[in-house]
Amino acid sequence: MQTAILNNGVKIPVVGFGVFQIPAPETAAAVANAIEAGYRHIDTAQAYINETEVGEGIKQSGVARKDLFVTTKVWVENMGYEKAKASIERSLSRLGLDYIDMLLIHQPYGDTYGAWRAMEEAYKAGVLKAIGVSNFATDRLVDLGTFNSVMPMVNQIEINPFHQRKAQVDLLKAEGIVPEAWAPFAEGKNNIFNNQTLVSVAHKHHKSVAQVIIRYFIEQGIVVLSKSVKPERMRENLNVFDFHLSADDHKAIAKLDAGKSQFINHFTPDTVRWMKTRIFNV
Repeated sequence: MQTAILNNGVKIPVVGFGVFQIPAPETAAAVANAIEAGYRHIDTAQAYINETEVGEGIKQSGVARKDLFVTTKVWVENMGYEKAKASIERSLSRLGLDYIDMLLIHQPYGDTYGAWRAMEEAYKAGVLKAIGVSNFATDRLVDLGTFNSVMPMVNQIEINPFHQRKAQVDLLKAEGIVPEAWAPFAEGKNNIFNNQTLVSVAHKHHKSVAQVIIRYFIEQGIVVLSKSVKPERMRENLNVFDFHLSADDHKAIAKLDAGKSQFINHFTPDTVRWMKTRIFNV
């Protein structure tokens, strides 16, 4: 598996398996199947309510812990130093792990500074191997790192063919922060798997549309999270290292960028207020 190198030297597999919206009863089997298919990077979150099942899937896989990269995220209700510190212990317990490879602040709301200080402590103690954020504007992310002691290593954000965020990706790279894409397939929106541009590029390379999307973002230095509960699709989504897209392919796909989120705008007052209602007791 190809890896990217975080700003602390830790290696992260460039294709990860995400478990968002996989029902808890199906999660353990999905994780075990993903690891059997070749995934070594598993991404969950406190708010997904399936950390325990992710841990069970890891155990079922039989793959050595050192060969896996596991990410989880601190939810909004756990912002603040004490709350975040306690939530890290709960996540470790649910996952059944002695350490977490990467912990992210899931949303840019609440006492993120307090949470970051708790994460820095756990990072310096070796309980967390890397720390970062998700859904942050670049200035907020750099502010968080500049006025604390550890610069975030990753920003996990929505990136897909209809919302490519090239300017933000370039800013993250300039700061030495790895961009990571959630929802790279836009969860099927806009009939993405039948999009004529993507289908044409896929036919040219004898690949699927999903493979082309993953490859497109990998070639831009973006870590990509894909999700499927079907083992054959899991294997397909990993089979992206035996071809390269041409400059013309990149130009064609770049034209699909609509320049707006396909899901949620994280930077409006209404979103902030809505997020305050999203309590999961995690």
